[in-house]
Amino acid sequence: MGLTESDDLALLQSSSSSDNSVTKKRTGTIWTATAHIITGVIGSGVLSLAWSMAQLGWIAGPFSMLFFAVITLISTFLLCDCYRSPDPEYGPIRNRSYTEAVQLYLGEWSAWICEVCMQISFYGTGIAYVITSAICLRAIERSNCYHKHGHDASCEFGDTFYMLLFGVVQVFMSQIPDFHSMGWLSVLAAIMSFTYSSIGLGLGAAKVIGDGVVQGSIDGLSASSSTQKLWLVSQALGDIAFAYPYSVIVFNIQDTLRSPPPESETMKRASVVSICITTFFYLSCAGFGYAAFGDQTPGNLLTGFGFYEPYWLIDFANACIVLHLVGGYQVYSQPVFAVADKWFTEQLPDSAFVHKHYRLKLPLLPALELNLQRVCFRTAYVASTTAVAMMFPYFNQVLGVLGALNFWPLSIYFPVEMWLRQRNIRAWTTTWILLRSFSLLCFVLTMFSLVGSIEGLLAARFS
Repeated sequence: MGLTESDDLALLQSSSSSDNSVTKKRTGTIWTATAHIITGVIGSGVLSLAWSMAQLGWIAGPFSMLFFAVITLISTFLLCDCYRSPDPEYGPIRNRSYTEAVQLYLGEWSAWICEVCMQISFYGTGIAYVITSAICLRAIERSNCYHKHGHDASCEFGDTFYMLLFGVVQVFMSQIPDFHSMGWLSVLAAIMSFTYSSIGLGLGAAKVIGDGVVQGSIDGLSASSSTQKLWLVSQALGDIAFAYPYSVIVFNIQDTLRSPPPESETMKRASVVSICITTFFYLSCAGFGYAAFGDQTPGNLLTGFGFYEPYWLIDFANACIVLHLVGGYQVYSQPVFAVADKWFTEQLPDSAFVHKHYRLKLPLLPALELNLQRVCFRTAYVASTTAVAMMFPYFNQVLGVLGALNFWPLSIYFPVEMWLRQRNIRAWTTTWILLRSFSLLCFVLTMFSLVGSIEGLLAARFS
């Protein structure tokens, strides 16, 4: 007997269950997984990395990016092995979400803590994407103004209108049923990310070659005091931490993959490909941006107006960023929507508000199956992220706080603990000591970044 769409959504986040309960046909490949990962990873964070490089300098900057790339791969590999249980490749139990896996391996209390951290991460990323999209749309208007009136013209515009515009678009995009229906959007978003990253890289390289000078220094930007320098370094590390990890969506992506080969094998290969591509673009954009501007490197490479011409290319790059963020916002919002749909289904099993569907067909777009619960909750969610973004429209500081806040618990602690539990690693063995030491090191780094990033956010808000 067939299940309703609400039942499918409930299954997406349900308790660990066998393959026989699967109702969604898994057709994903290494390429769709790679597209999903790149969409989730290369987002607003890439444009802050030249600024981060400027704070850290030519040695610590590249090293930090490679360090976080390796950490991200280690974390992802640990998570990939936890998708199936008890065997990582052929176990009959699938963990279709991050929280589901934590509950299976670590228990109910850990799952509750994980769920809170995840929702904060998803919600915060949505806020960051609203901020970044508004900055990019405003940059297009400013670019056209500078081109028309000269580089010394007063071309100052607010963010509020563009945040509201992005929010309206997301209200419609949020009616996409679930992750299984997002393959086309992730592919489009991944193409956009390659496009604007390449433009930023090319503009930076062209300026370095044109000037004939590589700017920057070994120790990075000078600050008014050692304390201020410490805060800036911590914010830079927070920005890099935000730019890399995608642990919260690993299971959702892996659950779309067909098998054979085992999903863990495909996901690991997709992760290696994605992180290599991402790291190349990150190092290139950050390196050429810092080499081009040195101590004057803007907080956002394409919207800080280190570049003015060709204005049409800058406009196109910023438009690509916005299109990418439209998809990226959904990648990080769909897991929240799935949890909400599951909760409403369980609490209101007989309610027409939850279960009655309406078919909507718009020109040139695929038909959507809507219900009032989905429309109301998702609209309210988008409105709230937009409202918070309007209150704290500080790009680098917000990214730093989000990166530091979520990096250790979701990308380090839970993956390490789940893997140790699944493999039954005994305490004080070599593997146990190495992984626990790895977790402790990342915890110290996270606390350092978090304190500095919060200081920067409060200073920006109340200055």
